[in-house]
Amino acid sequence: MLEVKNLTKIYDGGVLALDDVSFEVPKGQFLAVIGLSGSGKSTLLRCINRLIEPTSGHIYWNGMDITAASPDEMRRIRRKIGMVFQNFNLVHRSKVITNVLAGRLGYINPIWSLINHFSRQDIHRAKAQLDRVGIADKAYSRADELSGGQQQRVGIARALMQEPEMILADEPVASLDPVLAHSIMKYLEQINKEDGVMVVCSLHFLDIVHRYADRVIALNEGQLVFEGLPKDIDDEKFKEIYGREAERVG
Repeated sequence: MLEVKNLTKIYDGGVLALDDVSFEVPKGQFLAVIGLSGSGKSTLLRCINRLIEPTSGHIYWNGMDITAASPDEMRRIRRKIGMVFQNFNLVHRSKVITNVLAGRLGYINPIWSLINHFSRQDIHRAKAQLDRVGIADKAYSRADELSGGQQQRVGIARALMQEPEMILADEPVASLDPVLAHSIMKYLEQINKEDGVMVVCSLHFLDIVHRYADRVIALNEGQLVFEGLPKDIDDEKFKEIYGREAERVG
């Protein structure tokens, strides 16, 4: 169970990115987070694993207050929270398998991580995850030799190396064409349904939300303006989320 209570984030300069946001995500749910660019989606996801420090409010995960966790506690918490980024966040000059193995950094001695020393078991696990996302043959290619869709698969394999209980996916298909977008979303769906991993995924397109999400929350200027089922977003609610000038497609 993930519980976000009265979460507020104010950036330097007084920019209010999140304004008293509260919601819950049951274990194993696929939650979509929607809203315009600048609505607070990325800030919300990064506050959940404290890549960004909230200004106020609380985030509870399995009964633990993430917002009050010490650095050592956060290191242990982040082991079980995988992150998938819009821009893939890979080390482009490194081999694909090295990027995937980075998902184990929270589990090994920091000294070993400096020289990329990983166990045979971890290397075997990395190859298995690459096979799961269909790019085992690219294990020893440089990351920058891969297409965008392949790079995002590397990002998913890296997250899986953490043996996560929750995946935060920050607009994972925003830079991909529709066909590739669905192929990536299907991997996240598989991880959610087969492994029971909670997925919190920020998205732009409602057709993808309808296809993959169990539930959806919407942000507008940092405020929670909708929480419910994707099918409950009618035309009026759509305009409240995306603005009166927005046109619904599909």
